[in-house]
Amino acid sequence: MPGISGLADRMIEAGLIESAPDPNDGRAWRLWLMPRGRKALARTKAGVAELNARLTQGFSDAEIDIVARWLSSLQTKFPKGDDE
Repeated sequence: MPGISGLADRMIEAGLIESAPDPNDGRAWRLWLMPRGRKALARTKAGVAELNARLTQGFSDAEIDIVARWLSSLQTKFPKGDDE
């Protein structure tokens, strides 16, 4: 499975972020969001908000809370997608 560094490399190549060595820790790199990345983030947030609105349409807040609690319990019971 590709790691975070591969994801960061692809984002750098796409012009979404830039990186530079951390001046205080030679092992670390700092990442900054570039203007193109900010635009992509804004589009993504808008898309997620629209999707969330469509998914929850027709459900009461109480019903959504129940589903959210159930999904949260799944994460607790199966934190890494364990097959057990």
